[in-house]
Amino acid sequence: MNQKLDDATIMKRVCAGEYLLFDELVLRYHQRLLRFAWSKYGNQCAAEDLVQEAFLAAYAARETYNPAFAFSTWLWTIFLNLCRRHYKREMKQPREVVRSALGTSEEIRIPEPSSTETPLQTALRTEQFELLVTYLADLPEVQADALRLRFFGGLKFSEIALTMECSLSAAKIRVKNGLLQLAQRFSEETPSEGEVS
Repeated sequence: MNQKLDDATIMKRVCAGEYLLFDELVLRYHQRLLRFAWSKYGNQCAAEDLVQEAFLAAYAARETYNPAFAFSTWLWTIFLNLCRRHYKREMKQPREVVRSALGTSEEIRIPEPSSTETPLQTALRTEQFELLVTYLADLPEVQADALRLRFFGGLKFSEIALTMECSLSAAKIRVKNGLLQLAQRFSEETPSEGEVS
């Protein structure tokens, strides 16, 4: 393809029978959905399964897509609904609840360090990401999901509002309050300069 097609055009062509074009949408959104799921569940296998399930559900429901709305909002809505169902299924299963999967064999895989990153920088980045995942798990779900959509998903506030089925101001407030709570947690847990932990 000489030019990059927008999402709505791709969906229109997929619905017209050019099914392989759906791969382009998978490539565009896969990493963002995966980062969201990793940060929410702390489990690589569950995250990958949820992302795959979201794309399968979107493909199966392709005829219901309304091009008057952004494809990304439609996809994120499907994905959040799957996440909620996954969470409900998990809560029904009798098992010992582990606060975080970060110390187990199913660790969150942090993206590979850049070639200029030192081992110390890699270790610090990994530790900070693990803390962030832990702190997000402690937030109210609507705030944590709003933060994940904004920063892992790259959604605009208007897209967050549509995806979470709330007003624009509510989406902004959820992100703001979540950021304030995260900042407070980080300041409580992070030793100040010169302080030994």
